[in-house]
Formats: sequence, structure tokens, C-alpha cells
Amino acid sequence: MPLSKQDDFLGAISRRDEAGFAEARFRVWAPDAKHVEVVFETDTQRSSARHERNLQPAQSARRRHAADARHPALVLQRDATGYFSGAVRTDATLYKYRVDGEGPWPDPCSRFQPQGVHGPSQILEADDFEWSDGDWPGRAMHGQVLYELHLGTFTPAGTFDAAIGKLAHLRDLGVTTIELMPVVQCPGRWNWGYDGVQLYAPNHVYGEPAAFKRFVDRAHAMGLAVILDVVYNHLGPDGNYLKCFSPYYFSSRYTTDWGEALNFDGEQAQGTRAFVLNNVRYWLQEFHLDGLRLDATQSIFDSSTPHILSEIAQTARTAARPREVVVIAEDEAQRSIQVIPLEQGGYGLDASWNDDFHHAARVALTGSREGYYRDYTGRAQELVSCVLRGFLYQGQWYPWQQRARGTPLPLSRVAACIVYLQNHDQVGNTYIGERLHGIAAPARYRAMLALTLLAPQTPLLFMGQEFAASTPFMFFADHNPELRAQVLVGRRKFVAQFPAYSAEAAQASLVDPGDEAAYAGSKLDWSEVQRHATALALHRDLLKLRAEDPVISRQDVRQLEGATLSEHALALRWHDGERGDRLLIVNLADDLPAASLAEPLLAPPAGAGWALTWASEEPRYGGHGALSPCESGGRGPWHIAAHSAVLLRAVPE
Repeated sequence: MPLSKQDDFLGAISRRDEAGFAEARFRVWAPDAKHVEVVFETDTQRSSARHERNLQPAQSARRRHAADARHPALVLQRDATGYFSGAVRTDATLYKYRVDGEGPWPDPCSRFQPQGVHGPSQILEADDFEWSDGDWPGRAMHGQVLYELHLGTFTPAGTFDAAIGKLAHLRDLGVTTIELMPVVQCPGRWNWGYDGVQLYAPNHVYGEPAAFKRFVDRAHAMGLAVILDVVYNHLGPDGNYLKCFSPYYFSSRYTTDWGEALNFDGEQAQGTRAFVLNNVRYWLQEFHLDGLRLDATQSIFDSSTPHILSEIAQTARTAARPREVVVIAEDEAQRSIQVIPLEQGGYGLDASWNDDFHHAARVALTGSREGYYRDYTGRAQELVSCVLRGFLYQGQWYPWQQRARGTPLPLSRVAACIVYLQNHDQVGNTYIGERLHGIAAPARYRAMLALTLLAPQTPLLFMGQEFAASTPFMFFADHNPELRAQVLVGRRKFVAQFPAYSAEAAQASLVDPGDEAAYAGSKLDWSEVQRHATALALHRDLLKLRAEDPVISRQDVRQLEGATLSEHALALRWHDGERGDRLLIVNLADDLPAASLAEPLLAPPAGAGWALTWASEEPRYGGHGALSPCESGGRGPWHIAAHSAVLLRAVPE
């Protein structure tokens, strides 16, 4: 049942009665208020607003009085829990709320903000979209390949409708699930999306809500799931009107790195919890989304029971039934409780981003240990541990933060980690938004990609990675002049944690996030798909292998063993007596002499030998040619080439 048909909806919806008249319904939480009214704005008022400044005060007042007469304010009725609601027949589509005579302000649960964060909210007609995905089953976590994208820079136009044209590319690549960076209404013309302030309204710069629904509907028709990155830890600083309705939306006990924390366990916290849980239902029911990625869950504070993260997961599954959905955490603190099932005392989320894998891989590929990479060596041991154990830090001392980090991750939940070589943060956090494939040696990068895409964890690609995009992905945010200056100062301070970026010349030349060049320069150049065909072939073949190999596709950590062959070389072996073992060898350093291979994982199974299945040095990937690393099926000398990865399978002799 769509959220708009439930009694606990928030915001405003319109539905036509049998006579064809539109009735608009409103509901907003303002527990300390005595009076809340809806102030309407007609299309005529909007079109004439630009002339208002040319009118004399008396003329302007007469015009507003005439408009008020045509569409008088609607006084909402308060219930015992602090919610104000009401309904009226009207042809007006734009409105704001006035609270105890103050305002008017946009709806905190606005469905659409056609004029931006400070403009009026728009009433949308309920059930206004004809879906074609009635048979879509949704997606569970197993078997997924995630593709993170920023809608504004994914295509030249930067809209939902333009992104539809790239869905076939993602399907053919082997992606199964699109992970959208936040698309809610933010201030300005460009933004990463984490400054959202109207959490129910798709950003008008990307298109109307119906366009978002078209994108999801078409994705489902192509077999692609769509999940949305949502921010429930804070709201952006510009256009945040929640406090105009209630001070209880924000916590008096906690703060985040980006502003006030939402109140999930303090006085009147039930209103904030309802605001968020309603938002979860809204995205999954109204937009048929297949799940959510929860931003920075370490800054979602809740000392009550049940924890809000647990309620988000349960609400998502209930809202989507009978479809399957996934709920993913981004948790810098690496708390395993989030991915432990409810029945085992956890919060019941499906997966969590694993920065440890990225950091170890980046150090291995670049050799740089500046900033927050200082506590990673990039050695083969770290990479093997990530594959077999998930997080590297599971409660031990973490020098960068001068405290213990993480909690023990059960073996049964290791596959719940999401691994990546690039994502929006790790690309955007660099000085110029440089991509890892642009700074790492190509052969070593190909070898590391094999480990990332064939490991039992769920892989995530960042937009353009698959065709070795040369365009950067910079940090950008379009704010008013005062806030823009503050953001630039904060950006300089952030990158200064890397000594190379703290020099005066580097600080002075840092691209201003408010400069349109930061946004425009981050747009993908799709002509590179043809020019960088070798990179695309590499990603396609690895994802095809991941999906179709009967042993690797099981993502079963229990059948996997790993070993280091040298400081920067490793072996992973999948044991499967029925389908044949698999052996992945990744070497990120020099050739390995035969004398160094006294490792039992390399011994072929009894009555079988190793046959080459895939090699990173194939010319079709830009390599210099590939040979089997072992003679006589593994019973002869081994020759493991520098900067390479090979996958072998056991075949009967």
C-alpha cells in the first residue's frame, strides 16, 4: 500500500474525489505549537512574484489580499501527539506552513521543492505514476555487484531521464544494483547530496519525482536494482527549517562532524523517529526502491531500545514486502553489531562498507601512507586478512585515532563487508579528486582489481571506474557566499592532514568546492568508453567470471583459505571437491623465484592439475601476454610474473 494511503503519512498529498475535485491533505509535527496553518501560493502569484518588487507597498498588499481571498489559509487541527493535519479542496499546488504566526516556511516533509530549499513546497497528486514492475522481486545481498553514482555528474545533462540512457551500459557491464548518492533537495545548483534538508523531496535540479520513478521503473525492466544513499545523522546548514516546527528534532546530547545530530533517544524523540521511519517507508513504497545505504552510522546516536538502526532495517523489510530489499551501513567505527542478525542480538543490517580493504589496497598500489592511511602497510597479509576476516581493525588499538577501533566480526558475517578500490569519498577526499586507476601502475591495478571482484565480499564500483575515466571526482557544493567561504576553509583543513597538501602553494591552488569548475569538471566523458575499451573488457570479464563460476559465485568464506607467498604476493584457494578447486594468485611486486613457493595451498588436488582460467596480463586488457604460472599442472616449476593475477581451476589429470 502506498504511503500516501496510510494514516500516518507526513507532508502533503492530493487525491481527486468522484466529482473530479482535488482534495489536498496535510500533516506535520509541531508538538509545542498552538496554531499551524497552510498558506497557499497560486501559479499566478508565482509568475507575478518577479514583478512584486516594482509595486508600491499599498499595491503589493492589495495583491496579496486578493490572493488570500481566493485561497484562504487552511487552519490545521492538532491531535494529542503534536501532529497537525487537515484537508481542503483547492486548485493551488504550492504552499508553506505558518507556525504560531511565524513563517511561512517550507514543509519539512515536502514531496517537491520546485524553487529550491527556501521556496514553497508543491502538492503532488497521489498514485500519479503507472508502474510496470509488478513482477519485480527485489534483491537480496548475495550475488550483488554495486555501482555507486552521482546523478548530476553521471551524464552531461545530470538528470534522472538522462541517466536512463546509460542503464543498458550498466546491465551489460555486469552490475546488478545501482547505488545512488543522495538525491534529496539540497541548496544551490550542485552538491554531493549530503547537505540535504528536505529528506522527502527529490532534488529539483535532477527532475520531478515522476522522473525518479521513471528511472527506477526502467532499471527494474532491465534487471537492475536501485538503492538510495540516505543521511539520517544530520541535515545540511542551509534551508534546514526543522527547528521552526520543533526543537526536538535535534539532540541536546550529541553532535556530529557536520552539525547537530538527530534526536533518537532524548525528549520527544518519538517525533524524530517517526520522521525517519516514515521516510524509509516513503522511498521504498512510493519509489519502489530496493534498499538504502545509511550514511555515517557511527554518527547516528541512540541509547534506547530498540536501536533506530534496527527499526530502520525492520521498517524497510516490512514496507517492501513481498519484495526483498537491502539495508547497508557506512560505519567508520566498524561495529559488527550492525550486520549481525536481529535474532542473534544485532541490528539486522545486510552489509557494511569496508574502508580497511580500500586503505590497504591503496597503500599497496601507491606506497603512500600519508594521512589516515598511516596505519596500513599494504602488505599481502592485510589483503588476505580482509578477504578471510572482513575488517582489519576489530577492537585493537588504532594509532590514527588514538583509540581502539572496531569489534570482532563473526566468520558468518565476513561476506557482509562491501569492498572497493574507489568510491565517492576516497576519490573526492584527494586533493584534485584523482582516481586510483590514474595514479597506480596499470598492471598492478589490474591484479588488485581481480582480488576485489573475485573475493567473497560484495564489490562496489564507482562511476567511470569501469572504463578508466580520466575525469576527476572533486568535492563540490554550491552555497551562499558566506557558507561557501566556510566550506573552502574546512576543505583546506581537511586535505591538510596529508602533508603534501598542507604546503602553502597546494592550499592556495585547491579548487573551491563552490566553483562551478569543480562540478562541471567531475562529469564523466562517455566517449572514453570506446577509447578505453581494454579497461571495460577487464571489468566485464571479471564480473562475468564472478557471476558464472560455480565456485566463486557462492561467496562462501568457509571454503576459502589464504596465504602470503611474499611480502606483496598472496594466494587464495577455494576448496570444492565436486566442482573443482580454484586458486587465485596475486603478485603486486617482482617475479617470484620458484624457491619461494613452499606453500601447500599451491599443491594441486589429488588426481588433478591446475589449468589457467583467467590472467590479468591478457593483451585484451592492455597486458603484455599471459602464460600459465605452473608447469605440468602445478607439479613442475612455478613462474609467477611480476604485477599480475591469475586464476587457476583444478581439472582431472
